[in-house]
Amino acid sequence: MKTALRNVTVTLEEDVARWARIEAARHDTSVSRFLAQILKDRMLATSDYEQAMRRFLHRRPFMKTEGNCLTRDEVHERERFR
Repeated sequence: MKTALRNVTVTLEEDVARWARIEAARHDTSVSRFLAQILKDRMLATSDYEQAMRRFLHRRPFMKTEGNCLTRDEVHERERFR
């Protein structure tokens, strides 16, 4: 099954366009495919991160403590370490 492709016009500064052409040539591909792959990788990385964050935030706490928790001041107290 083929994925439908869309044409997109991108305006780049000359030095960025030159770099993109060189990098695309190094990867033996067109600038269009090179940029498409960069964008796809970024999209997947963002999606993976967001899914992992959602899974983490929806987990139940697993640590159960007995007794009192430290206060903010107790956590940041440095006198006892001097």
